[in-house]
Amino acid sequence: MTNRYLTLLLWFSLFGTLVCPGWYCHAQQEPQYSQYMYNTLTVNPGYTGSTGGLDAILLHRSQWIGIDGAPRTQALAVHSPVWNERVGLGLSAVNDRIGPADELYIDGNFSYTLYLGIQGRLAFGLKAGARILNIDWSRGRYYQEGDPLLNTNINNRAAATIGSGVYYYTDKWYAGVSVPNFIRDNYYDDIQETVVSDRLHYYFIGGYVFDLTGSIKFKPAVLGKVVSGSPVTVDASANFLFQEKFTFGASYRWDDSVSALAGFQITEQLFAGYAFDYSVTELNKYNDGSHEFILRFQLMPKTARIKSPRFF
Repeated sequence: MTNRYLTLLLWFSLFGTLVCPGWYCHAQQEPQYSQYMYNTLTVNPGYTGSTGGLDAILLHRSQWIGIDGAPRTQALAVHSPVWNERVGLGLSAVNDRIGPADELYIDGNFSYTLYLGIQGRLAFGLKAGARILNIDWSRGRYYQEGDPLLNTNINNRAAATIGSGVYYYTDKWYAGVSVPNFIRDNYYDDIQETVVSDRLHYYFIGGYVFDLTGSIKFKPAVLGKVVSGSPVTVDASANFLFQEKFTFGASYRWDDSVSALAGFQITEQLFAGYAFDYSVTELNKYNDGSHEFILRFQLMPKTARIKSPRFF
């Protein structure tokens, strides 16, 4: 889920517009998700191939229902280990629409894993690709009708992306740090009414699985994001897995929203999840919450051991 504040109108982050009322707002340039624990590849390329088999994720997010121009995000991630599971290869794509802007991220992902001890795995990941921006100002708001900047559409503007990450995991816990893109490009900031450079994002992720009983598992997880010049964003979640079939939990984004999470293992290969977010800021007066749906397909080779929980 994105962490972008506003009242009546929204801002789009990368090359975006922002219309904000009197209270505090800050820039957020990368899409975020409530179910990040199932969508780790978009956060850290070191995750590529770590599940031991073919893994595919399809996600849709509708944010701030009831607000015109609110963010709509779709994400696709496919990855698998190759060559004795030391190398992982994958593809990720994210389409993010907010206000007059549509932005498409397409990245190839690569990881190389070192075996540390009996259970430990340390993976180094790289990602490279492109982001493509389109802006149709007729879907937005004009500050000055004659302003050429706000009347000239942007069509298929492409910029390169290069990122990296480190991801350590066992059957019970994981931790990682990553930078999704080292290449800084320009975007339009509607507060300053000028073109400015975006900022590096640093992600920190971690989680641990506890076996409460033979049929109940509990996993707390955290995702932190640090952006220069902006407050630190922290997501904390707690999920319970029952009979390796049903998942229930909740999450909290610091000073932004609370979320209810639920999931069901439809078959041994297919998982479906849902999240509902409720804003805890003044924004809750103007929207009916956010909805996020996810499908996860896992195809494990017969010789591979399936991870104890299907949490990561």
